[in-house]
Amino acid sequence: MRKSFDGLCGLVSSRLGKDPRSGDVFIFINKQRTLAKLLKWEPGGFVLFYKRLESGTFELPITKTNAPSYSMEYSQLAMMVDGFSLKYTKKRKRF
Repeated sequence: MRKSFDGLCGLVSSRLGKDPRSGDVFIFINKQRTLAKLLKWEPGGFVLFYKRLESGTFELPITKTNAPSYSMEYSQLAMMVDGFSLKYTKKRKRF
């Protein structure tokens, strides 16, 4: 978790093969799942959000593959950062 803007942009482009300036939010969580960094490009520059939990851990979404990246919706991201369990949530069908 020592990397800042340039280091995280390098990880996004080299390891994930994505463009860090795409407007997507890239989430980095440490091994103990107590720290999270969110990197986002906005017009004019990058924004880096950092959250350290006082207690507990971030719950990671369950994926079927062991891929280094996972696409999630904004609502899932908001629940993960706020501490809701993603395991028992169910998204209802919307038209």
